[in-house]
This record gives sequence, structure tokens and C-alpha cells, in this order.
Amino acid sequence: MFKTQPDWHARAATVALPRHLLIDGRALPAASGETFDCISPIDGRLLTQIPAGDAADVDLAVAAARRAFDDGRWSAQPPAARKRTLLAFAELIAAHTDELALLETLDMGKPIADSLAVDVRATVDTFRWYAEAIDKVYDEIAPTAADSLALVCREPLGVVAAVVPWNFPMMMAAWKLAPALAAGNSVVLKPAEQSPLTAIRLGELALEAGLPPGVFNVVTGFGPSAGRALGMHADVDGVFFTGSTEVGKLFLQYSGQSNMKRVGLECGGKSPHIVLADCGDPETAAAAVAGGIFFNQGEMCTAGSRLIVHRSLHDRVLDGILAAAAEVQPGDPLDPATRLGALVDESHTRRVLDYIDIGRAEGARLACGGERLAGRGCYVQPTVFDGVDNRMRIAQEEIFGPVLSVISVDSAAEALAVANDTCYGLAAALWSDNIDTVHRMARGLRAGVVYVNCYDADDLTVPFGGYKQSGIGRDKSLHALDKYTELKSTWIRLR
Repeated sequence: MFKTQPDWHARAATVALPRHLLIDGRALPAASGETFDCISPIDGRLLTQIPAGDAADVDLAVAAARRAFDDGRWSAQPPAARKRTLLAFAELIAAHTDELALLETLDMGKPIADSLAVDVRATVDTFRWYAEAIDKVYDEIAPTAADSLALVCREPLGVVAAVVPWNFPMMMAAWKLAPALAAGNSVVLKPAEQSPLTAIRLGELALEAGLPPGVFNVVTGFGPSAGRALGMHADVDGVFFTGSTEVGKLFLQYSGQSNMKRVGLECGGKSPHIVLADCGDPETAAAAVAGGIFFNQGEMCTAGSRLIVHRSLHDRVLDGILAAAAEVQPGDPLDPATRLGALVDESHTRRVLDYIDIGRAEGARLACGGERLAGRGCYVQPTVFDGVDNRMRIAQEEIFGPVLSVISVDSAAEALAVANDTCYGLAAALWSDNIDTVHRMARGLRAGVVYVNCYDADDLTVPFGGYKQSGIGRDKSLHALDKYTELKSTWIRLR
């Protein structure tokens, strides 16, 4: 039997839209009564109105999280018990795949096929992985002298604030929530104001799965009010943020101005995608370059937004990218065949278009795209600039859209110098068939993740994070637990 494809437009007309804060297990309006409009970038229509939480709501959520942590309703549960609850949570998320994918697409404009295959799947996998991992993490006994016993134990950090972006709302939330909850913390989640719907729904499903009230709270609102309140709150033990470098620096300031809370940051990127002369398959490299900048509308911190290509392969690689761009034109995000959706909102669309104008003014050659699609919605063509100098703004500043800068070089040494000539260091990629060159370049690249003869490879066992102004700390893998736990050393003198 063939499964009938869902009519996503029909489902969109009837899907329930969450519209509340979630504090101490209760659905609440903002204390002020204020709301903000949740607008879909697909067609500009009003989806719903969301509570504009502020410092008063953050106080309530943090107090609930602190009570839950201190009385041990979650933090004192054995790891195996937390594991069972988180696995039940993961299964509930999986059971609501279509609903969550639809909310994600309506909220931020990504193709429904990606919401299903990437966002919901990765969210489920992340909760399953950390649930299964937490009862397999051992403490240590230090190698002290025979008359002492020194125990080194991991303990949960306490009350954790997770502030997540709008480009992968569920997945970025899961990367923080899963290890934080598995380790026994209580959490206050603040989603981006552009994409609050799945965060609220995850909170509801967590309660249904058996997480005690107060352990997972959701406060919607704006960065300068709700986000700042979390960053400044003296009873928050750690704040973990994914988003722009500019806002990441604010959280560092908030920590210093308040209680020196732990800060973890995954921020901006201007990732170099290097194709060297000894790349034996430039056509495959070109397809990977196109995928690395056009996937998710280019709204990715790891987007390979700078192609650094050896001059001898420039034309072949550029031709492949232009052919791919012609096949990846913006379309209806609710059509399962669409590969490039809408940008997240009108403000961000104008920002991307402004950068395209900057590229023209700087003298780069527009090889394709550069226009907004007529009609309602936030749709920008895949755009490629050739003849870019790395000193140009379009090569140095994060655009966060489907805009590629092509820079030609004459040697591997020049490629490495250009690649590292940025304030960012999140990801980098390299295409070469020479194993010596691969190792030398990989060691020389100042980036937290280096892809060789591939792009955007992914597995939960591998840590993710950046150098320089791309952040502090790592998401994914067991290394993520370092952010959400304290190490306690206990000395026992043996008599």
C-alpha cells in the first residue's frame, strides 16, 4: 500500500498553535499581559499572538526551576530513572513528528521536507542519545597517595538558561536541553521571538512524558527583556546561547555584571570552503559547496559562505555551483518538493538584500540571483558573487542567507591564509586528494570543525563548536556534559 502524501496546506489551516508561557507545569500568559505577533514568512499572515515575557516572568520561571532543583524531584533521581523519562519524551516527540514539523515550517519558513527529515529527526535522536548516555558516565578516583581517597564526581550545575536561535529552533534547543536535563539540571528555555511555537510544544510534551513541573520551563519574549533578564539573573547558574556573536558578547557582559554564571556560546561563522588544485572531483565539490550555502536558505552558522578555489579549477567549480543554484529556486515551503524556502522574517530578508547591494557596490561580480521574489513572503534567490576580495564586507561579515562569495587563489598557502583571515572560526572545509596537504591544511585551519572532501557531516558522537569569535564550549558528544555539570573533588584521609 502506498502512503498518501499529507496535504500540508490543509493541515496548516487546522493545526493547534501554542500561545502561552510554560512555568512550573502551568500554561500562563505574560505577567504584563503583553503579546507579540507570530508572523509566518511563507505568506506574511498572522499565525497567532505569543506572550511577551519579561523580567517578571523570568523571575517566576527561575524560582520554579530552583525549587525543582533544590527539592531533588529531578536532580536527585538516579541516572537510570532520568533516562527512562527522557526516552519517553523522545518517543512522544517522534509520535508528533508531523505536527512539530508543520509548526517549524510555518514559524520560520524552511521546507517541510527538511523539517521532517532533519529537524524533528535530529531532535528525537538527540534526546535518545543523551538519555542512553547518562547512566554510562562514570565518576573518577584520583591517583593519590595510599593514605588518601580522592573522589571526583560530576554534579548538575543547577538552574540552566538555554537561549536558542530561529534557524533550527527544535534542534538547537535539543542540543542544550538533552544534556542539561540528562545531567539533572532544571532548565528555562527562551526561544527566539521569530520561532517560539515548537519550544512551547516541546515543553508540553515533556510534562506528558513525566518530567516533573518546574524542571523544564519556557519563557517566550524578546532578547532585551527576557533574554537579558536570564543573563543577569543571580539565581541562574549557567546561560547557554546559540546565535549572533554580537548577542553572545552581551551574555558575557551579563555574567560579569551579575553572579559570574557559566556561559556557553555558539555564535557566528564565515566558514571557508576550500577547493585546491589537487581536488580530483571538482563537480562533487561544487555540489557540496552549493549545498553548504543554500541549505536552510543559508541560515546556518556553519554555512560555507566563502568559496576559496584554486584558479585552475575556478571555472569548473563555479559552473557546477551555478547549475545547482538554477535547480534550487525558492518555492512553497509546504510543498514537499521544495528545497529552498522562505527567510525567517521581513527584517532579516531586508538585511540579506542590503548585503547583496553592498556586494554590488564593492565591485564583486553578480554571477546569479540577487533578487527578491515578487509577491507575499520572504523569498530571496540563491546568490553568487564572483571576483570577491576577502577584505570586502560580503567576505568578512555574516550574512546568514543564500549568498556565496567566490575568492580565487593561486596556492594552498594562500588559501589557508585567506581562510583564517576572519574573526570567526566555527567550521571550514577542504577538498584535496593529497593526504599530506589534507593533514597540513586541517591542522592549520583555525576552526572547531574541519570537513575534508565533504561538508556539514554530522553525528552526535562528534563535538561541535568554534574558535575565536564563534564561541565558547562545545555542543554534542559527551563533551557537552562539561558545560552542564560541576566537578567536585572529595578528599578522604584514611586512618
